[in-house]
Amino acid sequence: MSQISARLPDELIAALDEAATKLHRTRADVIRQAVEYYLDDFEDISHAVEALRDPADPVLDWETAKNELLR
Repeated sequence: MSQISARLPDELIAALDEAATKLHRTRADVIRQAVEYYLDDFEDISHAVEALRDPADPVLDWETAKNELLR
């Protein structure tokens, strides 16, 4: 496993420490999980943007999608 170093504002460190304490985790654990979640979201958003830019990909109508989800 590689190690990295980063400078963070004091307010962010305080919030990080508070989260780590509440979760009974280390700072490193909280940071690792946060980065994993961020990268998962980034990948999902990248796929969505790619699909939106594809003119061959059909566009969904919001009302149709909403009705399908709510039934």
